[in-house]
Amino acid sequence: MGHTRISRRAVAAAAVAGVAVPVAAGAATAEAASATPRVSCASAAPGLAAELQRDITKALAGGTARTAVSLHDRTTGTACALRADQHFDSASTVKVTVLATLLRDAQQHHRHLTSREARLATAMITKSDNDATTALWKQLGVAEVDDFLAAAGMNHTTPGAAGAWGLTQITAGDEQKLLDLLTTPNAVLGGNARAYALKLMNQVVPSQRWGTPAGAPDSAVVHVKNGWLSRATHGWRVHSLGAFTGGGHDYTVTVLTDDDKTMASGIATIQAVSRAIHQDLDAA
Repeated sequence: MGHTRISRRAVAAAAVAGVAVPVAAGAATAEAASATPRVSCASAAPGLAAELQRDITKALAGGTARTAVSLHDRTTGTACALRADQHFDSASTVKVTVLATLLRDAQQHHRHLTSREARLATAMITKSDNDATTALWKQLGVAEVDDFLAAAGMNHTTPGAAGAWGLTQITAGDEQKLLDLLTTPNAVLGGNARAYALKLMNQVVPSQRWGTPAGAPDSAVVHVKNGWLSRATHGWRVHSLGAFTGGGHDYTVTVLTDDDKTMASGIATIQAVSRAIHQDLDAA
């Protein structure tokens, strides 16, 4: 199992648990990053779509990573997308899917999580513990994960083969569907399940609270799960999922990157995009 160390201040040097999967060649071919990415936004708030499109594009200008973005803000009726249907290795972001699958399984069987499941789920989300994830992945099985994905409408997500959960293929669009399920009433996850998942995402250890929370308003309650993975091809994959609630806020942000030269550069890209989003939404 590989672990990467980054700092909270420089976002590149305190202990955090990285996703562990075998390094393998032959990853999906990545689209070359564009100096002027085509960000698509729509909003019920006058002028907001144009501002977000401009500022997200500016945040990505000059970057070399392939980046996908998805934003959904219910308060202003706003949505933005960039490469939302392109696939990325999930790294540890899949842990939110594992948690949601576990909670749905318990819900369907009208039971509470066992003390073991609760302990593993807490370690998996708050500390990004790989061993806990592997234990839950084996317990649930790929068929159960597939069942959740189908119920969630995450039709472009494919679980990693042979237990390699960190190589699950995800898209920003599907991750946005997952975040929407966690933050709004729906038939897939009940209120208790949603509250439990958000509670754990709110309790992520300080050294792993980088990414989409960068620039979030002080009045927002932050829920986050990040993922990071280096492979022989396409460099670093660095991702961040965030949900921002309370204080009049109700929005979710997904930023996925690969072809990063370093983990720190991937984090910097995500945080530049996130700051632009938070600033524009807060001013709306």
